[in-house]
Amino acid sequence: MFAHAAAAFVEVAAGRRVTFVPFALADWDGYADRAERAMGALGIEAVSAHRSRSPGSDIVDAEVIMMGGGNSFRLLDSLQGLGVLERLSSNVRSGATSYMGASAGTNVACPSIRTTNDMPICVPMSLDALGLVPFQINLHYVDADPQSQFMGETRDERIHEFLEENDCPVVALYEGSWLRVSGSTATLTGPARIFDRSGATALEDGSDVSHLLDARARFGDGRRPAPGIVG
Repeated sequence: MFAHAAAAFVEVAAGRRVTFVPFALADWDGYADRAERAMGALGIEAVSAHRSRSPGSDIVDAEVIMMGGGNSFRLLDSLQGLGVLERLSSNVRSGATSYMGASAGTNVACPSIRTTNDMPICVPMSLDALGLVPFQINLHYVDADPQSQFMGETRDERIHEFLEENDCPVVALYEGSWLRVSGSTATLTGPARIFDRSGATALEDGSDVSHLLDARARFGDGRRPAPGIVG
């Protein structure tokens, strides 16, 4: 767990205690135990927010956050319920808090969770998330199998459907890839693809994608039928 990005974890933690957020999964204790052990093996002290009497305070006061993966809808609903979205976003943007996220924890770093692969197992107050970056991310990206006759809707098709409704770049990260944002610099580790309304671009390991930090997302401009009269 986290071994593929061990050096990056150690660099971001920088000797500080990490607050782990397990709320994307239902088994908070089991998930936190695994995460704390994994980070401990890297020499990182980690404590799960759910073990606190005031998890919301621990999250907004944290020097370093590790937002665990699971279901993005459940995670966002939990963060909204704790009332931490605005303050956590502000703290990360100001540099007071360093942020690491995996899977769902990366989805909630975007302006919204509209590009998650998860089922809506619960209904958050809105799809708006932390907005730490001005573009969307799609995790666990897989290429379409050209030999398959029964693959159904591919990931590319789903992302293109998102772009029909929303004018916002989407960074699709393959398994094991991650994005590092520091100040005005954004760098990829591992391969990825960037989708926008003009098409898709393949990116190699080490690509500089800092230009995406200037993106201006526009949501909800898809085509709809004109209102009619019912009756």
